Amino acid sequence: MPFTRPSLNAAARRGLLLAAHNPVAERVVSRWGMRLGARRFVAGTTLEECLAVLAELNGLGLRANTTILGEGTADRASAEAVAAEYATVLQRIAAAGLEANVSLKLTHLGLGLDPELAHRNVEQVARAGAAVGRLVRMDMEESWWVDATLDIYRRLRAADLANVGVVLQAYLRRTPADLAQLLPLRPNLRLVKGAYLESPAVAHARKADVDQAYLQLMERALREAGYTAIATHDERLIEHAVAYTAERGIPRDRFEFQMLYGVRPGLQRALAGRGYRVLVATPFGPQWYPYLMRRLAERPANVGFFVRNLFHA
Repeated sequence: MPFTRPSLNAAARRGLLLAAHNPVAERVVSRWGMRLGARRFVAGTTLEECLAVLAELNGLGLRANTTILGEGTADRASAEAVAAEYATVLQRIAAAGLEANVSLKLTHLGLGLDPELAHRNVEQVARAGAAVGRLVRMDMEESWWVDATLDIYRRLRAADLANVGVVLQAYLRRTPADLAQLLPLRPNLRLVKGAYLESPAVAHARKADVDQAYLQLMERALREAGYTAIATHDERLIEHAVAYTAERGIPRDRFEFQMLYGVRPGLQRALAGRGYRVLVATPFGPQWYPYLMRRLAERPANVGFFVRNLFHA
């Protein structure tokens, strides 16, 4: 039986996601990747480089968030250092008057070492964000981290930290139940499709099923959540959200569209020109390799861009 385009795309995606954790591939790509096009998706390796990119995005009418790239810290001191660095990032963003916030991974703040350590670290970051009026969003990682992440989110909200948000992944089969349980908190949610390699037992394998799950979750979140970040580059889903919110009279200050830095910048500017809030996820830092692999896995055009730069080099 010949391979179809969907099966080839699925195989390529799986290969790239596996490569995200391959040390040999990481050494090769990390050496040459920035020259070959990684800078399209990553706002540099330093905070100074990132702040310049955030200012440029604001100048185009786009809001932004930033992430210090990294995950799975090896020890408590490293996790605490990341939390302190996030506090500095928030202070610098506020001092520069940028329309930007931060998004972080709990494994980067020690979740794999001790959930209580991660809770203390993210609470420190959240309080730093509250002091300067900035949102702190906890990213969602692989499926085995979902329970711990949602537990920490609930604890932060119970501590009267309203400036925290969380992420739900449409491809996980459990997500409709997770959304229903969060709705009484009127959460600030980012809804994504999902970018990790998961078992079909816990995640939808077919793109059509993921898209349908996303649409249903998006509609409910728009109706019932406090604020909804629609994180997708899928124009069909974006236009559905535009029509749905207009028909339901959902104010534009209750939702935004989110996209990745370097992916479909023309669409980002077009939506902002139509009067919608658009936020660009703009990460930085030296540990950019796993992030790049996930971006390449999400869209064949991203791979083509990288390969073209390879041959030009």
